[in-house]
Amino acid sequence: MIRYSLRCAGDHEFEAWFASSTSYDAQASAGDVVCPVCASRKVEKSIMAPNVAVSSRATETLSPHEDTAAKVRALMREVRQMVEAQSENVGDRFPDEARAIHYREVEQRAIRGTASADEVRSMLDEGIAIVPLPDLPEEAN
Repeated sequence: MIRYSLRCAGDHEFEAWFASSTSYDAQASAGDVVCPVCASRKVEKSIMAPNVAVSSRATETLSPHEDTAAKVRALMREVRQMVEAQSENVGDRFPDEARAIHYREVEQRAIRGTASADEVRSMLDEGIAIVPLPDLPEEAN
C-alpha cells in the first residue's frame, strides 16, 4: 500500500491510498482518480513529507498544541459533513456498489459506506479509487 498526496487542477489537496505506484499510474491514466471536492479528473501527485518514526520522548516535545489539534479536528469534521451531504450512504453494500461504479455497470455517483480491511485491499488491488473517511471523537462540552 502506498499513500500519495494529490492536487487537482482546482488546487484542492487530498490524499489517497493505492496498492502500488503502478496502480496509481494506471488509475490516473484512465481518469479514475477524482478530486473529492470538485470531481476534477486532472489530478497529479504533490509534494509530501515522509512519515518518520520518533521515540516517545521526542513525541512529547513534538506534539502539536491542543489548540492546533482542535482546529484540525474541526476541519476534519467539516470535511466529513461535506462528504456526507454530497454522497449516498450505501452502508455495507459499499464494495459491491464501488465495483459497479468502477466497472461502469451503473451510473457514476458519490457513495460512502463500510468495508472490511480485506474488502478495501481487494478494491485497491482492482484499481478502484477509494478514500477512507475517519470517524472522529465527539468534542467534550
